[in-house]
Amino acid sequence: MARLSPTHTTVLCLAISATSVLAQTPLSFTPLNDLGPGLYLDQFQGGLYPNGSNEVPPAHAAEGLARALAIRPLNTLGEPDDDGKYVLISIGMSNTTQEFCSGITGACSSYSFMGQAAVHQAVDHTSLFVVDGAKGGKPAADWDSPNDPDYDRIVNELLTPNGLSEQQVQAAWVKVANPGPTVSLPDANADAYRLVRQMGDISRALKVRYPNLQQLFFSSRIYAGYATTTLNPEPYAYESGLAVKWLIEAQIDQMNGGADDSLAGDLDYSSGVAPWLAWGPYLWADGLTPRSDGLIWEQADFSNDGTHPSVFGREKVGTMLMDFMLNSAFTQSWFLSRPPGDYNNDGAVDAADYVVWRSGQGGTFSADHYNLWRANFGLSDASGSAAVSSARVNLLAPEPAAPALILLGIAGSFVVPLRLRNKCRLRSDVSNTMGRRLLLLPSGGARKVVAVVAEYGPMASRR
Repeated sequence: MARLSPTHTTVLCLAISATSVLAQTPLSFTPLNDLGPGLYLDQFQGGLYPNGSNEVPPAHAAEGLARALAIRPLNTLGEPDDDGKYVLISIGMSNTTQEFCSGITGACSSYSFMGQAAVHQAVDHTSLFVVDGAKGGKPAADWDSPNDPDYDRIVNELLTPNGLSEQQVQAAWVKVANPGPTVSLPDANADAYRLVRQMGDISRALKVRYPNLQQLFFSSRIYAGYATTTLNPEPYAYESGLAVKWLIEAQIDQMNGGADDSLAGDLDYSSGVAPWLAWGPYLWADGLTPRSDGLIWEQADFSNDGTHPSVFGREKVGTMLMDFMLNSAFTQSWFLSRPPGDYNNDGAVDAADYVVWRSGQGGTFSADHYNLWRANFGLSDASGSAAVSSARVNLLAPEPAAPALILLGIAGSFVVPLRLRNKCRLRSDVSNTMGRRLLLLPSGGARKVVAVVAEYGPMASRR
């Protein structure tokens, strides 16, 4: 990584100092997860899921668990293959890619989601590929049709050159917004309603492009009370959470026998028109007012425009997404490393896995899976930890128009503590005008990856 000159360091510290004088807009909004059955604007119920609850309804949860277990290694034709891969992809705007990877000079920044996943021993570093498909300057309207060019970009610059295909994408994290919204709730033309329609279209577009997509996790915007521009200020950031809530509820209602939602449209996962939808991490808190779980958003968490996250804000979201993937029952079966033959994903190869194998024999499982179970009987996460620690996670990010490919050596996986919150201890990946991005791509060497750099414009012009 290039070192900053003293002049650059001074400039960056001044930029951080500028964010410290941003004035917090007093909102007194209650985060949706704390609002529960209470009402926003005396008419819009809180909670992440129906009836003011933060819990996934039982029937929807059962489907989500089944979808998680259906995620498995596939070859490029989408056929089951123990030597194949499955892909987790990000879709969205500048904030999305900054939080998902935040790479500039050779790899995802270690504080980002992908940076943390790359060194975490519990993550599946064998079959899982993580692809940062999100890109700066790409609002919701750039993802709502399967013919949108960014889907071709992902194929041409990320998947195909690295031996992967759209058939292998099986899980996605989506975070989208619209630039310059002007109409808020409760107006019938509010941006939140527009987002519901767009995210419904995005859900269907993703299923067309990625026919084996099983799970789609949505997050809404982070706090925008420090915003100094009209790019996406409050209350639109807060109300984007209601849009995600309504989208997911629309699928739940439809699968319970209700009609297609007038905004979200057809979200029937049984017919294959859409994947299963659920919340990823809910990111909004009212500035310095602690959420029930302690989450706050400080001025230092934002860049100069009060909308894009600073290094600290990116780390915060990256950590929340990482915690979600590590601990959610809907992701553990495919995100975490499991011993071969652990068919019920409990971390041990035992008699319970034989029962799972027998129930799926002739369909999901074959005689080869029985032989694998038998050969590894008694193995657990602990006994298999050596293999995990020496394995390599495969991470992908976009190329630039004129890509620069760099071979990087990486050591075995290990856990790196999160960076200390020192405002002026910055590196070259902090500047608000510097460009972005690269990630790890597999190469031929056992401990090598290929870094692919892509360009970023000024953050102030991005979402």
